[in-house]
Amino acid sequence: MAGTPEFTPQTLNTLSGLRFSAATAAFQIEGARALGGRGRSIWDDFVDDSNNVVDGSTADPGPDSYHRSAEDAALLKGLGVDRYRFSISWVRIIPDGKPGTKPNVAGLDHYDRVVDELLATGVTPEPTLYHWDLPVALESAGGWLNRDTVHRFGEYVEAVANRLGDRVRDWYTINEPASTSLQGYALGELAPARTLLFDALPSVHHQLLAHGTAVGILREHGARQVGQAINHSLILPESDTETDHAAAGILDVIYNRLFADPLLLGEYPDLEALGVQMPIRSGDMDLISTPCDIYGLNYYNPTTVRGVDEGPLPFDMVPTPNAETTGFGPLWPIRSDTLRDFLIDMHTRYSCALPPIVISENGASFPEPDVCTEPIRDDERIAYLRDHLSAIAEAIEAGVRVDGYTVWSLLDNFEWAHGYTQRFGLVHVNMDTGQRTPKSSYEWYRDLIASVRV
Repeated sequence: MAGTPEFTPQTLNTLSGLRFSAATAAFQIEGARALGGRGRSIWDDFVDDSNNVVDGSTADPGPDSYHRSAEDAALLKGLGVDRYRFSISWVRIIPDGKPGTKPNVAGLDHYDRVVDELLATGVTPEPTLYHWDLPVALESAGGWLNRDTVHRFGEYVEAVANRLGDRVRDWYTINEPASTSLQGYALGELAPARTLLFDALPSVHHQLLAHGTAVGILREHGARQVGQAINHSLILPESDTETDHAAAGILDVIYNRLFADPLLLGEYPDLEALGVQMPIRSGDMDLISTPCDIYGLNYYNPTTVRGVDEGPLPFDMVPTPNAETTGFGPLWPIRSDTLRDFLIDMHTRYSCALPPIVISENGASFPEPDVCTEPIRDDERIAYLRDHLSAIAEAIEAGVRVDGYTVWSLLDNFEWAHGYTQRFGLVHVNMDTGQRTPKSSYEWYRDLIASVRV
């Protein structure tokens, strides 16, 4: 047994107001890529090229949650979480993504069962409507660089809300648009593997428009809580030089303010220095800044940068000095204090417009065996979660309103271009058999939730 988490009574009292969750995403856990009438997403194309994924894995069967969702619901019940943030696969609902396509009944039936399984265990479902699985036909037509994708997304959201809106009241719209735009369209590290650099930034605008469009549709279907899940990072200069500070400022604009400013202030930061002009039309910024009930914030680590004079970007990402790292290596430092500082900065910068924050993802991967013969004692993960929750408590005590905390991830899963080489789960998964084995961090998180409720 992991035992009661080691927090001071004051910290436990501060954390007692949080709703606790765990999260997953459809492509990372479902498997069954050719079943149930599912279409093809940009990630199917990405993984079918063996050069794109470190270990050549294809996300199938992986955890096989398409067939094991009841097991996952039981694990969530055992944790005692209030909520489960999972994602709905666009291509299970509208397989080709094209206008006029009738929703796929088998796909809707699947998520109908998932919702009912969660409700039966007392766990509130929190679906995410877009976690990167764009239909390939839409990508062929320009993807998120094409404004028409916003309308297609709206049709998909309407189909999902029509089926699930009688039971699902809490929703996330778009997950990590920064990763889609910067790693997917600008640098080619993720699907759709395009290398457009700053020409990728219009994809930001269209994702944010899709978010605003979804908010309106979900409200019409009785949504109680709607938000987005935006990945953020505190940007640190490597040194105190003017060059490094300038580089940190540029990346802060690109990675943080490019998303938070339009959502919360209804305007983009100054992009003139980057030579970028967003494709804004009348009414766009009002739609993007439609008030939401929460601000979902995904946070893993700070980012340290060095200014450079040559190259396609005016900065290089470098290791953070004097910081331990996760399984991802030197560019994934562990600095929980930066989460506290980032939350306080958000509270200060956007005080008039910021709704309650929910930490919609936070977690860490560490090397672990593929096959588990006995429960894994993942003390490094426990320390990571404990320290980041302590940082959240400090931010709350400094005046930041944080309403929820979500561990990434419930399960070991397919970690995108890193395949099965990175394990984030509270629960170990044998990717050949699907066998689930809770780790010591699962017990720790369960005990934390029980402690704060007492």
